[in-house]
Amino acid sequence: MLKKLFYQTAMYGFSTVIVKLFPFVIAPFISQRFGPNAIAPFVDFYSAAGIIIVLLTHGMETSFFRFAHKNISSKKLISTSSLSVIGISIFFLIITLFFRQWLADAFKTPTQVGLLVIMLIVLTIDGVCAMPFVILRSDGKSKKYAIIKTINAFINFIFVIFFIVVLPKFSSGIMGLEYNPKFGIGYVFIANLIASMLSLILLLKEFKNISIIEFDIKLWKEMLSYSWPIMIAGLSGVINETMDRQFLKYLLPNGENLAQMAIYGTVCKLATFIVLFRQAYLLGVEPFFFANSKKENSPKIYSELMTWFIIINCVICVGLCANLNWISELYIRNSAFYIGLPIVPIVLIAGIFLGIYLNLSIWYKLSDKTRFGAYISLMGAVFTVIINYFFIPLYSYWASAWATLIAYFIMMITSYYLGQKYYPIPYKVKTCILYVSIGILFSCFSYYFIDNSLFGNILFFIYLIFIFIERKIYKKLVKVKL
Repeated sequence: MLKKLFYQTAMYGFSTVIVKLFPFVIAPFISQRFGPNAIAPFVDFYSAAGIIIVLLTHGMETSFFRFAHKNISSKKLISTSSLSVIGISIFFLIITLFFRQWLADAFKTPTQVGLLVIMLIVLTIDGVCAMPFVILRSDGKSKKYAIIKTINAFINFIFVIFFIVVLPKFSSGIMGLEYNPKFGIGYVFIANLIASMLSLILLLKEFKNISIIEFDIKLWKEMLSYSWPIMIAGLSGVINETMDRQFLKYLLPNGENLAQMAIYGTVCKLATFIVLFRQAYLLGVEPFFFANSKKENSPKIYSELMTWFIIINCVICVGLCANLNWISELYIRNSAFYIGLPIVPIVLIAGIFLGIYLNLSIWYKLSDKTRFGAYISLMGAVFTVIINYFFIPLYSYWASAWATLIAYFIMMITSYYLGQKYYPIPYKVKTCILYVSIGILFSCFSYYFIDNSLFGNILFFIYLIFIFIERKIYKKLVKVKL
């Protein structure tokens, strides 16, 4: 089972890396082509996209895995959960299209209605595709999952490069298409739409098991009672992770707000490597946790996995901070964004805390106490909103970065103590604190106090040597039997 977990994590990891890597590779072309003000609509709309996706899926993904291990017809479970997500997604599209101008005005982008509509269609398609992807994960079809996700990312990449790099070089156009400078960042939205539509086509086979006849209202209510706290937790998580862009837009003076928002959103992409590992790990480990929850020494395994999760996150953080100067120059390619780089170590450390919190969250999912997930995330969201509201006017995106770190730290600590009360897991707390503390120290020192990649990498290798000395953790992991 552990080998299966590693295999599935590798497959999900590969697809996740590709999905995140292509936008990561695309970003330099976008920032080079467009300045902060031109990029602002893209950062703006997609900062709200996370909230919309959470609402459309409303916790049904995790709920599906929980109910899959109960004595329920698989076709009934698939149909009930899928139709719930599909129905809400279609309803969302109808309502938002009707109020599209009002929404554009609310976003302070009254002239960008067309881009808003494209984004709404993309989000609806992604919502409709959410459960078929969950079904692939549940059936262990990690290879197919990875292939479709990879194709989506590749197509998006190809069309973005075509529209904003290749097409502008041909004044007469290509195959009847001519580059329109006024449309600008809109080409990135179009590329995303094409990729999402292709994913929907590739997933059509997975819809064959969805039947309106099999929709069970009683089961749906039971799943909703389990999933709504997860949805609240997800909404709060998105507020912590991306809504600070909206705070920047509304709390800073007009004329500088959009530029500050675009700078913050762009430099935060440098934390992609930590996000990649976290998402890949969680995609593979969530079904694993549920499948092995009743095994005698599963808590010990969860503890070992947490330790290694922290180690890898800290290694990524120290390595990035040691090389942040040259990576940023290679990646962003536009000096207008460099002013925001000093917040990146703070964002990376916040990412470590978020990863630990998400790993800890398994306790309330396994014990059916998902309401605690909502409470904890809401608490984090409150801290995020308060810090952003009072300090953005004074410190701009520095306030956003620190708000994210503080919120995730509080959520992590709270979840740990509640988890030890309701679902005790023997985490190696002292070892984990040691790794995190030294990782944070080396990360900050290598970026803020050593303006030299060579000396920063010396610290990085010292950290790796320190991990190597602690090989006894690995030996214990090998000895664990599922």
